[in-house]
Amino acid sequence: MSIPQVLELSRDLLYTALLLALPALAVSLTVGLCVSVFQAVTSIQEQTLSYVPRILAVSAIILITLTWSLQTAIHFTVRMLWHAAEVTR
Repeated sequence: MSIPQVLELSRDLLYTALLLALPALAVSLTVGLCVSVFQAVTSIQEQTLSYVPRILAVSAIILITLTWSLQTAIHFTVRMLWHAAEVTR
């Protein structure tokens, strides 16, 4: 396996990992920002207030995007197995 092929596989791995993590991270960031603004407006300084909405929102988005995430992960696995089979030839 040549160096450009390894770099392409590494780039594909990082892109797929980012793609799979992006929905949960974006929702967590958005909910955290909204809760922080709410805390600043109401002067509530409870540290645990941000955890429950964030956990619920991230859990919901993971459930919503589960089929897409699984399809993306399966396609990535098939591509990696195909590349592994080519290396052994």
